[in-house]
Amino acid sequence: MNLHKYLTPEIPGTGGVIKETAEDFCVTEIPLYLPCGEGEHSYALIEKRGVTTLDAVRRLAKALGISDRDIGYAGMKDARALTRQTVSIPRVAPEQLLALELPGIRILTAVRHRNKLKLGHLAGNRFSIKILGVEPGALSRAEAVLAVLQERGVPNFFGAQRYGAQGNSHLIGHGLLRGDFHGAVDALLGNPSAVRDERWRSAIEAYQRGDLAGSIGLFPGHCRTERDILQRLAKQPDAWEKALRAVHPRLMKLYLSAYQSFLFDRLLDARLAEIGKVLSGDLALKHDNGACFLVEDAVAEAGRAERFEISPSGPLFGCKMMQPLGAPLAMEEAILREEGVTLQSFDLAGGLRMEGERRSLRVPVKEACVKAVDDGLLLDFDLPKGAYATSLLREIMKKDEG
Repeated sequence: MNLHKYLTPEIPGTGGVIKETAEDFCVTEIPLYLPCGEGEHSYALIEKRGVTTLDAVRRLAKALGISDRDIGYAGMKDARALTRQTVSIPRVAPEQLLALELPGIRILTAVRHRNKLKLGHLAGNRFSIKILGVEPGALSRAEAVLAVLQERGVPNFFGAQRYGAQGNSHLIGHGLLRGDFHGAVDALLGNPSAVRDERWRSAIEAYQRGDLAGSIGLFPGHCRTERDILQRLAKQPDAWEKALRAVHPRLMKLYLSAYQSFLFDRLLDARLAEIGKVLSGDLALKHDNGACFLVEDAVAEAGRAERFEISPSGPLFGCKMMQPLGAPLAMEEAILREEGVTLQSFDLAGGLRMEGERRSLRVPVKEACVKAVDDGLLLDFDLPKGAYATSLLREIMKKDEG
């Protein structure tokens, strides 16, 4: 499925596949600062294979006999990769950490520091990614795409991975915001065509037929939230809002965040052709410090945009989000109108309030290079925090065209 437009539609893709092995997709955090060598926390650089960040934190906490809440980390890393990231651990000596032996995790270095590592305390990520099974002429195609992305920036799409395995997370969020709790439950229980597992697919089909008891019996064990919702509905048919209370608040936040991401991607699609052009009324983002400012004179700011000092921002819609003016505001209001929501829709009760923020429409790619290897291409590049490598890879591979 072609989710979004391409910034480089005129350059054919390389094709190919990624993530055949963990070593084919390597990610290394670029730290915001280095540990100073003293303090009650130890900053440990860990390397992990086939392990999520949260799983790694839990394994470290268990091995050290501490609470996983005490362990700090700057970013979340995928399990299907070889990743290196820093975690902070209080009141544990670096020597003790270096002596640990845990499956799937290696402690590479450990140095003391004064404060706990917080989410977002990283400058970016360095990627080394192998693309296998590419088409003839792939190297020159990849080089041409990289040249455009280095000049114009990488579209800062969230992309399909933000919307869950079935691509439905944003639909659940949309239902919650509109008060369409029946629609939210329908979206959460899923679409049978998006599921490969036959038993799981049958469970969704049974729900759609109104056979709640049959559906409860068919849902696989890992679908606990789905079964909890159905059990509530079996006791109180049509009590859709009450049924949704079975969903953990953190998961509800994730659905709402996915919807914010979907709306941002829609706006970025609309502005993709002139991704680096600031308009009068834009809230432009400064790349050196992340601050936003109102563009009063687009002509006067054009040079800074060309030098990649600033970029136009898009909305992660919320009830307290800064709004642009003029044409940029009109574009954002049109999207909300089409979706049937307002900024105040995001002012939800029960700890689900989404205040909103601004996000750059593009990000710089640095230290980028590509070379041919025996079985494909090897890509190396740096992206700032919050940017997804998939946005760069889809421009190069163009696997979702058509």
